[in-house]
Amino acid sequence: NKNSYVQYKSRIGLFEKWLKERDYYKNPITFITKKVVTQYLNEVVKRTSARNRNNSRTDIASMFQILEDNEMVAHNFVRKIHVLKSVPKRNKTYTPQQEKEIYKHLQEVDAHLLLFVKFISYSILRPIEICRLKIEDVDVQDKKLYIKAKNKPVQIKIIPEILLNDLPDLSNKDPKAFLFGRYEIGAEWNAQETNKRNEFTARFKKIKDHFNLGEEYGMYGFKHTFITKLYRKFRENMSQHEAKSNLMPISGHATMVALEKYLRDIDAEL
Repeated sequence: NKNSYVQYKSRIGLFEKWLKERDYYKNPITFITKKVVTQYLNEVVKRTSARNRNNSRTDIASMFQILEDNEMVAHNFVRKIHVLKSVPKRNKTYTPQQEKEIYKHLQEVDAHLLLFVKFISYSILRPIEICRLKIEDVDVQDKKLYIKAKNKPVQIKIIPEILLNDLPDLSNKDPKAFLFGRYEIGAEWNAQETNKRNEFTARFKKIKDHFNLGEEYGMYGFKHTFITKLYRKFRENMSQHEAKSNLMPISGHATMVALEKYLRDIDAEL
């Protein structure tokens, strides 16, 4: 993936720089042992965070897997370096009152951003997935969304009625155009998907500032909020297993274990 490659290249480059600073670089590849990589990772965690250290470990392990596959090293010892426990930054769910007030304010100051937020809320999508949507991916007649998700090439979702009612007429739009232009649906916007996501994130920050919401709140929080609402609604008449089975195709989780972990993380079960 283009975006993943940038991060991968950066982390491998930092490891390379570290080796050069210590005059390790002039040695053959066999000089790099588990102890050397562990030494580097220990410095990364002291300087930054456990999460960054774990990501660095993953990327170095990927590089050594290529070396092993091409018989340049005997085995990929980096995989045996343990992963540190890191607490992920959680996007808080919104209360019903917060949700109502934010929607009302967005309608007044940035209706286009409101529709973007509704795609996160009602279709349970990540912001980056919404930025990838094209007009042709929205089948209004059959009520289907065709999404390029991170874990599979194309994922099909049903467009909920509540979202269909908010969609403008798409029949006169270019099918190859991206659904979300900068300020209107289907408008041309020549930017990378990550830059598009960052633009919507920056615009939502102004909304957060208006309501004095901290960094623990974000657009991703609407995904958590509406999955929680759905799950609790299902639980009114269903067992835990039934509720999870109904929720899984909506949330997009690949396995029940992944969904259960996610629901624990967002405290969906009360």
